[in-house]
Amino acid sequence: MANVVRAALVQATWTGDTESMVAKHEEHAREAARQGAKIIGFQEVFNAPYFCQVQEPEHYRWAEPVPDGPTVRRMQELARETGMVIVVPVFEIEQSGFYYNTAAVIDADGTYLGKYRKHHIPQVKGFWEKYYFKPGNLGWPVFDTAVGKVGVYICYDRHFPEGWRQLGLNGAQLVFNPSATHRGLSSHLWQLEQPAAAVANEYFVAAINRVGVEEYGDNDFYGTSYFVDPRGQFVGGTAGDKDEELLVRDLDFDLVEEVRQTWAFYRDRRPDAYEGLVQP
Repeated sequence: MANVVRAALVQATWTGDTESMVAKHEEHAREAARQGAKIIGFQEVFNAPYFCQVQEPEHYRWAEPVPDGPTVRRMQELARETGMVIVVPVFEIEQSGFYYNTAAVIDADGTYLGKYRKHHIPQVKGFWEKYYFKPGNLGWPVFDTAVGKVGVYICYDRHFPEGWRQLGLNGAQLVFNPSATHRGLSSHLWQLEQPAAAVANEYFVAAINRVGVEEYGDNDFYGTSYFVDPRGQFVGGTAGDKDEELLVRDLDFDLVEEVRQTWAFYRDRRPDAYEGLVQP
């Protein structure tokens, strides 16, 4: 029997406050569970606006501990209620002065499995992230969840192939890429980079983008979230580019092994020849 995992993602508009934003995502998750989904992922810093469009100290207020902050604890309860694995991207404070762009991974029984911290931090107009976040320091964890092996790579990370590869080497079958990207210079890359990463590393990718214009800038987040399979093919098409949307798709995890046997990219790697890739 095929190893089919019904997976979901949410591309959402900002509501104006954390409480209503979290509540809205809880309802999307419950609807995904009603549709049979066993795993769901949310967008980058899902419980806040994309405040990195400006550089203001007031926005440190969105940060909370992981896993002991209110949002992750609430998502643990939601996981227990729905029986779903949940990928929860938030602004993390570790201690005073130590802030990260983080995603917690919660298993279907509510167990906190761990977190990924975004490695690559942009500092360009509309994406002033170095003002807020330290670079990630937890490596490239792949979490053994109720549905399979799941990794996370956050937004700007997607431009760097090394992390995609390390997640594959660590056994990922599905990688969530929660993002906040807007129409403009890199929009043409949105449907290019993640499918290419899925092909090169032979796993599924869930690409999640915000949608709409928010209060702290004029970035126009264009949605078009999607799942892509290890052959680089969209699973059931993408979400729209203007409205909030819950996407639920069936992912045949057996395809991961089938593609790895057919294309054999991992067999033909040459790590002995790649020393120059890690030189400064």
